Amino acid sequence: MRQIITGSIATDHLMIFPGRFAEQFVEGKLDKVSLSFLVDELKIHRGGVAANVAFGMARLGLKPVLVGAVGSDFGEYQEWLEAHQVDTGHVRVSADLHTARFLCTTDADNNQIASFYAGAMNEARLIDLAAILRSAHDVEIVVICPDDPEAMLRHTEACRNSGTPFAADPSQQIARMEGPELRQLVDGARYLFSNEYERAGAWVTTTGPNGVTIESSTGPAVSVPAAVLSTAADPTGAGDAFRAGFLAGVCHGLGHEGAAQLGCAMAALVMETSGTQEYLFEPEEFLGRIAKSYGAGVSGDMATRIRMPSPAAAREKV
Repeated sequence: MRQIITGSIATDHLMIFPGRFAEQFVEGKLDKVSLSFLVDELKIHRGGVAANVAFGMARLGLKPVLVGAVGSDFGEYQEWLEAHQVDTGHVRVSADLHTARFLCTTDADNNQIASFYAGAMNEARLIDLAAILRSAHDVEIVVICPDDPEAMLRHTEACRNSGTPFAADPSQQIARMEGPELRQLVDGARYLFSNEYERAGAWVTTTGPNGVTIESSTGPAVSVPAAVLSTAADPTGAGDAFRAGFLAGVCHGLGHEGAAQLGCAMAALVMETSGTQEYLFEPEEFLGRIAKSYGAGVSGDMATRIRMPSPAAAREKV
């Protein structure tokens, strides 16, 4: 079975501010904010929510198909994704616009100030997901990640019309969409990653260091604590990694609790690394983290259900 992941594909520019943003605001003058930060470092990494989710799902033994829009500068990034078992055959390449850019500064308390330049992502609305679904006969689920808002609405409509299960993740685009559009986006979703929902099958709420809660219309709520974290390097991409792990767990038949445990372990892996796809995925160490966080029984069950690819082959290709 295949999983289609739609949404943003971007280049991340990540910066670290050694101070605290809160100390820079002047009480009583928040109506006019002009801030400038001298940062310690700049790191440029591969990113974008859909690409991050697809990358993580491929690490967990699935066969994700990435659907989004990029610029002509995508070549090297495409090679990386293909080497890590992500299908990029349905990625649209713009003739005029650059691949999207994400610029983010993180302070000492892991607070973030970020900007996102959409660039070629604006052309995602021209992608015909309905045609892709008609040409594929083994699609297990479609994940609608943050993207051009019109594209997100078209994609969910295509899923409803074809009867294909989908997960909705409006995330950063909530601020860009009106209430009726958001209702249209999430209506009929099997899973919703958000703070509010309308007729969704399950509502997944991440709470950072407190873990995650899954509420469902068909059963009691499930709460899972965060996985063991050895160090904190950068929180950027942790939410994407959680989604990758959770959805992979669902596709592997783990159930909501097991899927959330897998997602939390993936999130911890990313938090210990600078860059959303730079983490080294070693299956034995990863299963060890799960055992330490949730017990040897959970780890053993996942080991039997998930065929995790070795990172060695991918490293040799890149």
